[in-house]
Amino acid sequence: MTRPTLLRLLLPLLLLLPSLSAYCGEPQIQLSRSQKAVRTSTDVVLIAMPAATLGLAIAKKDWNGIWLGAAECAGTLAVTYGLKYAIHKKRPDGSDNHSFPSGHSSLVFTDASFVMRRYGWKFGVPAYALATYVAWGRVYGKKHDVWDVVAGAAIGSAIGLLCTKPFMKNVELAPAAMTDPMTGNFISVGVGGSVTF
Repeated sequence: MTRPTLLRLLLPLLLLLPSLSAYCGEPQIQLSRSQKAVRTSTDVVLIAMPAATLGLAIAKKDWNGIWLGAAECAGTLAVTYGLKYAIHKKRPDGSDNHSFPSGHSSLVFTDASFVMRRYGWKFGVPAYALATYVAWGRVYGKKHDVWDVVAGAAIGSAIGLLCTKPFMKNVELAPAAMTDPMTGNFISVGVGGSVTF
């Protein structure tokens, strides 16, 4: 594998690194073991979802989808971090003033929306289930309140749904002529076909 190809494949994962910078601050409140475990699991899902999406795109040979997904991640990060640094809302655990909106929620919902729109509900439903878990986990783990994750989910879903074009596996087009079924007379000429997703 050449370096440019490797960089193209790793670009979506590299775009997620700034979201991990929020863990520099120590929590100011005591967390239970389950809260710590859930918080850690949301971090794992944050990395695993884009990695799985990248794997799906590679398996489907959807090279344009990789670039589209990377661009959507970059856009989501720009909007999310722009709002975080403009609003300065304190986190529930007191670790910093970058709570609103939830970066984890915005990124996983962008990914889920991308997967659903690009590859269909077969892959989209599990992606949305994982995204919902992450949003819940960020509230349970005291990193965000409900409004933070709702805003993050709205930003991510909007970017994912508005910017993603469906991935077409097979497009068949052929000349077509229409005739009147009653008389058999010629009506019009056009292009007919089918699209398989």
